[in-house]
Amino acid sequence: MEASYIIIMLILLGCMASMVPVFMCLFFTTVLAFVLFTNLPLMLLAQSFFRSMDNFALVVVLYFILCGNIMTAGSIVDRLIKVANLLVSWLPGGLAMAGVIGCGLFGAISGSTVATVVALGGFMIPALKENGYKENFTLGIMTTSPNLGIIVPPSISMILYSMISNVSLEGLFLTGFFPAFLIIFGFCLYSYFMSRKDKNIVRLPPPSAKEAWQIFKEGIWSIMLPIIIFGGIFSGVFTANEAAVVACVYAFFIELVIHKAINFKDVKNICVSSAVTSASLLLIVAGAICFGKYLTLEAIPAKIADFILAGIDTPLMFLILINGFLIFVGMFIDVISATMILVPVFLPMLSTFGIDPMHFGLIFTVNLAIAYCTPPMGVSLYIVGALAKRDLVFVSKAVLPFLIIQYAVLAIVTYQSEWVLWLPKMFGFM
Repeated sequence: MEASYIIIMLILLGCMASMVPVFMCLFFTTVLAFVLFTNLPLMLLAQSFFRSMDNFALVVVLYFILCGNIMTAGSIVDRLIKVANLLVSWLPGGLAMAGVIGCGLFGAISGSTVATVVALGGFMIPALKENGYKENFTLGIMTTSPNLGIIVPPSISMILYSMISNVSLEGLFLTGFFPAFLIIFGFCLYSYFMSRKDKNIVRLPPPSAKEAWQIFKEGIWSIMLPIIIFGGIFSGVFTANEAAVVACVYAFFIELVIHKAINFKDVKNICVSSAVTSASLLLIVAGAICFGKYLTLEAIPAKIADFILAGIDTPLMFLILINGFLIFVGMFIDVISATMILVPVFLPMLSTFGIDPMHFGLIFTVNLAIAYCTPPMGVSLYIVGALAKRDLVFVSKAVLPFLIIQYAVLAIVTYQSEWVLWLPKMFGFM
């Protein structure tokens, strides 16, 4: 490996360790790489920056961010939780199960793990504690369940992966349902066995038909949001980009006219907040693409591929190595940067081992999702620690049983490709 590559990597890691914003780390490192180790003009870098912004595929990400903010500001999240409670709250561990299902429903609209942690964690953690659930169990399940935010479609990671790899976005979305179901089922089963003999946990009585109807009537408009998104995409009525716009219009209409949970003054704040978040995301994407431009021009992905392929001769060993690497990297780099930088590196290697790019896209996404809550650097650990006023060690211990479940799901997803790809094949996306 050339000394210049090591120097560039050390500069990038040093910037990140110094808590410099990620997009600045990427820009600064790329500029230094161009100036010090290439004869290329910086104008090429400027062109890459502006071209990275001119990508229609990014529209879907921006609108789903807006939709998630509408839900958080309004009452859709609260109504989705009530519907989830209606389904399982009367079971042992039912409120915890409702939190898991709520994370899945919220993730089906927001596409973001961090948004799911903030929106659902702040709501469910106090509720679980008040109903007698142990604090370590509460923090563990509400730190790891939001991982569903980028596994359940529409996922921001999947959208970016599709943009880079050119695999079918709709097909990639369909792969996410299988691991999401396994995680929800595994967490609910664990909650049931951990809570069934605990006398301190408040167990709600089964709702009457009248109560069930009232909750369903209040929540039907919220439930329709993910149904409209998925139904429209997979029926061919509209594309994923158009689905994001439809979801925003629908969410605004419901919150303003039906639920009346927000007013027109709130619309401005929601839009401004979403614009700031979107701008931050676009800067990270631009920085990652510029850094990727340097990697491509120097043929670094091909050199890394040759280095890895020289020591690995089976798909099993390749996938084991990739899983470990992605879990480690995902603790330090946000999902957007990781996707934009690493996917071009790994894609050329897939054909050598006969790995389907759509299958790999799901493996990539699930790994980065788990990394969000993997000690010691997972982002979700710090967010939940701040919400619950607990230190990193306490939260890290609390997530361990749930991480084991997610690692088991990752193993199934990695080595059972026919199960993962069954839905895309059935709908004709492969």
